[in-house]
Amino acid sequence: MPANHGQTLLSSLLILAALRSVAPAADWPQWGGDNHRNMVSAEKGLPTEFVPGNRSAGTIDPATTRNVRWVARLGSHTYGTPVVAGGRVFVGTNDFGLSDPRLKTARGGLLKCLDAATGKTLWQLIIPRKEVDPKEFAFDHMHLGLCSSATVDGERLYVVSNRCEVLCLDVDGMADGNDGPFVDEGRYIVAKGEPRKGDGADLPERPEGCFAQISPVPFSPHDGDIVWRFDMWEDPRVATRPTDAANCCVLADGDFLYVCTSNGVDQWPSDTSPLVVPAPLAPSLIVLEKHTGRLVAMDEEKIGTRLLHGQWSSPSLGVVGGRKLVFFGAGDGRCYAFEAVSEVRQEPYALEKVWSCDCIPLEYRVYEDGKLLDYRCGDRRNPMSRNRNDGRFVGLSEIVATPVFHRDRVYVAIGRDPHHGRGRGMLTCIDATLSGDITGPGKIWTYDEIERSVSTCAIADGLLWVADVAGTLHCLDADTGRPQWVHETGEETWASPLVADGKVYLGTQRHFRVFAAGREFRLLATIRLGMPMWCTAVAANRTLYVASQRYLWAVGKP
Repeated sequence: MPANHGQTLLSSLLILAALRSVAPAADWPQWGGDNHRNMVSAEKGLPTEFVPGNRSAGTIDPATTRNVRWVARLGSHTYGTPVVAGGRVFVGTNDFGLSDPRLKTARGGLLKCLDAATGKTLWQLIIPRKEVDPKEFAFDHMHLGLCSSATVDGERLYVVSNRCEVLCLDVDGMADGNDGPFVDEGRYIVAKGEPRKGDGADLPERPEGCFAQISPVPFSPHDGDIVWRFDMWEDPRVATRPTDAANCCVLADGDFLYVCTSNGVDQWPSDTSPLVVPAPLAPSLIVLEKHTGRLVAMDEEKIGTRLLHGQWSSPSLGVVGGRKLVFFGAGDGRCYAFEAVSEVRQEPYALEKVWSCDCIPLEYRVYEDGKLLDYRCGDRRNPMSRNRNDGRFVGLSEIVATPVFHRDRVYVAIGRDPHHGRGRGMLTCIDATLSGDITGPGKIWTYDEIERSVSTCAIADGLLWVADVAGTLHCLDADTGRPQWVHETGEETWASPLVADGKVYLGTQRHFRVFAAGREFRLLATIRLGMPMWCTAVAANRTLYVASQRYLWAVGKP
């Protein structure tokens, strides 16, 4: 063998070994990364600390940041956790405080598509607020914007809008033309009587429903492109009436999409009149055909007749004993498992329930004069509230967090709208291999040292991390539920923990914290963001994405 050939072979082997030692970079195309919804990423080389930079006149000076590749301005409120796919970052926000003149009075939602390398806006979709009289129904009355995290599947993106629609969009936006069958974006994004010009022709007057005051302008490559839309509010087969907001993160499996309808109650916190459910028979979980938006199936569990407040959980999926199951945390406090659909029939059909598990302990069901105390008793905004916000209040909670599937088990915590304050919670580990009502035999373990939680679990290396609204991060043994360590941040927490690169990342009301992902407690960094972080951090392609209420940072080593 020639000497140079041996040296070349040795060099090649060394390079190959080096490449194998580095985890491959990967996208994070949906809430939870994949259909299991486990908040764990295989990314490596992520920084432990970063400097967010100095704010001035609504922007951040990049020269004052460290370990930050770029910063993008968002709206005034951001609840949609970013997703990353195909060199793009998609994030939902509202349209307050942005420079686009078309957004000055829209008071609605906004889906932004950013270049993952530079943070530059590639396109955006304006989603006007739905016209609903807040005195008649409390929907989108807080101007939360687009709360759903997008789901990217190939060349298409699926998201639940702030208008209670399921939207299918082209990931390229209008840059490659206006894909159909939906071609009325000009009517969709503007007010009645102010059609937007598109494709060289004026569009007809927009029907009732939007009130964004925008001047007609031509389409551009920087606009979003809707392929189809399914209106869960208007379709008579669904006709849901969400509480506060519609925010499901769509679950895509094969040719099908699973969507929580966010059906809920209609009642102001200070009202003492009987609790009202406007659509008690509306389905809570529906299935659409992803190419057309056709309604395929829905649950028939009549969850609406047992609603406690709202439904803001997103479905997850796992294969159990060769059987594909969809897991859904419902507004009655039960976690359901449905058999995944496999066909489209002539008419929509009922989902087949495999099991359900009541995650609300019996002792949490508090009664007075024979009546179940409803959610208003714990709302901290209500002068008559019995909740002193000290964590001791015992009251009902629905499931807001997403059920996480891991090794034939489902992990889920109960919680409530954070505005309802602190209260007793429960984390349940469910045996997903059973069937029927598994409330008794299906609970492998429960953990009651947690307060109300809207946090989705992260499970890795035999450990589980979950946060509660009070701001306590719990590290448990995933097999037994025994606590390994507990850390109190002292700050209200809506975000879920992300585990990546041997670290646990968690956003709170004022800070972004980094912990060591082990059985021993170690706080590695506390970073002041200057504003709340209600979204969950995501890691993709060796970059950490951190979204506060108004800014999105792409964090990475130089």
